[in-house]
Amino acid sequence: MDRRGFLVRAGLLAGGLGLGWWVKDHVIWRRPELAFAQGASTGWLPYATRRSNVPTVQVEVAGRPVRALIDSGAQYSVIDAALAAQLPEREGFSFDIPLVAYGVGGGMQTGRGTTIDLALPGLTVSGLRAAILKLGPLASSDRGGLGAPLILGQDVFGEAVFEVEPRRRRFRFLKAEGYAPAPDLLPVAAQKRGTALQSEITVEGATVQAVVDTGASALLSMHRTSAQQAGLLDGRPSETGVSYVLGGALRAQIVRAETVTFADQLYRRAPVGVFEQPPLPNFPDALIGMEAFEDRRAAFDLGGGRLWATRAPDVRLGQPARKVSQTAGSPD
Repeated sequence: MDRRGFLVRAGLLAGGLGLGWWVKDHVIWRRPELAFAQGASTGWLPYATRRSNVPTVQVEVAGRPVRALIDSGAQYSVIDAALAAQLPEREGFSFDIPLVAYGVGGGMQTGRGTTIDLALPGLTVSGLRAAILKLGPLASSDRGGLGAPLILGQDVFGEAVFEVEPRRRRFRFLKAEGYAPAPDLLPVAAQKRGTALQSEITVEGATVQAVVDTGASALLSMHRTSAQQAGLLDGRPSETGVSYVLGGALRAQIVRAETVTFADQLYRRAPVGVFEQPPLPNFPDALIGMEAFEDRRAAFDLGGGRLWATRAPDVRLGQPARKVSQTAGSPD
């Protein structure tokens, strides 16, 4: 699997006669409870899958070890149907409201939901509502799959601060209340859009609003309409790549952007994935993935709509001659 090609985003619509959004958010899909074992942090934890630059963690669900993807781009948490079937049935913890889920590329699934408790070192998550779906290669380790049958989405992200060091393949969760970033963590312009964290990125001079997505490996992915508006589909050479998405594999078009700027970093000749937009309102124009933080430490406060990152050194992206440099006006 090409780590720059990995994409996953789960967007769910929950419906039913007389079911309002407030009921969905506060009763049917209420927030989970997070409890730190001691202090205000889990401490630094290693990625469960170190070959990938997307964050994964080993958790315990019903007494069994499970690998989970930590995905700020997933609207809700998701559990693979095969894993859900193996867990002991708990009365009142499954609910059969209709769920329709869309992933990047437009793939659709229907399913139901369940409630689980899980634990990772230094943190327990209780009452986590998760959609039961078929995650396909994401849940398997075969042929480069991630081997993660559980996705921890924005419902978990919104209850804590998430700090990550992709180069060192480690992360930690911290209590959001009273959180103060370290002095070397500099603010990145961001805001909350619905339940997602959104920031601004420029592509060959065009400004694009993008969701910051820890479940996406690539620096940038855009749906086709946004890529056209940014001038990327102008007949320039393109490649074909395969990405693992919700429920299967997606064959996507990859084009090279002469310049991409994000958080005071200028990327030259950057590969940009182009995907088909699902038929959903307010689907993000673009996704900023973990490649954007590869040589940085970053902190995500999704609940507060805030993002920080350390300055990145000069690094290389793509072929050896394609250098990443700071934008004009950035401190030396």
